[in-house]
Amino acid sequence: MTHNTAPVTRGATPAGISPADRLKVDPTFQAFWLLRIGFTVAPILFGIDKYFHVLTNWDLYLAPRLDRIVPGTAHQAMYVVGIIEIVAGLSVLLMPRFGGYIVAAWLAGIIVNLLLIPGFYDIALRDFGLLLAALTLARLATAFPSALDARVLLTIRRSHQA
Repeated sequence: MTHNTAPVTRGATPAGISPADRLKVDPTFQAFWLLRIGFTVAPILFGIDKYFHVLTNWDLYLAPRLDRIVPGTAHQAMYVVGIIEIVAGLSVLLMPRFGGYIVAAWLAGIIVNLLLIPGFYDIALRDFGLLLAALTLARLATAFPSALDARVLLTIRRSHQA
């Protein structure tokens, strides 16, 4: 069995190669899909866990300084956080070009929150790495736009022309 080792072009699937075959040979396409899957699944699972606290007691991850200014309890705030994380994961699934930036912005907020809690700096640093990966996903998604990404971009362009 021979493998096609010819260079694969960016963007639309080259003529004669299926997306499945491209996934086998194109490292850029592989990287895009690994990041897209990761940033779809992880935020959705973390968001769901905000309701069940199986992984950890998420209430402990809200900085006391922020807990004093958000309405309700830390537990109630985690319900809102869970919804936001689920929406962020779905945005990556449906519109990775925009979803990557949404996840990156969300991670920036998490980092700020963690820097306000003594002893959580290592987690903040880890989340900074995830923020960089989310930005990488958003950039890679420009080479592999989803149909919804393309529609959103067309709508934005038309509104700027008006």
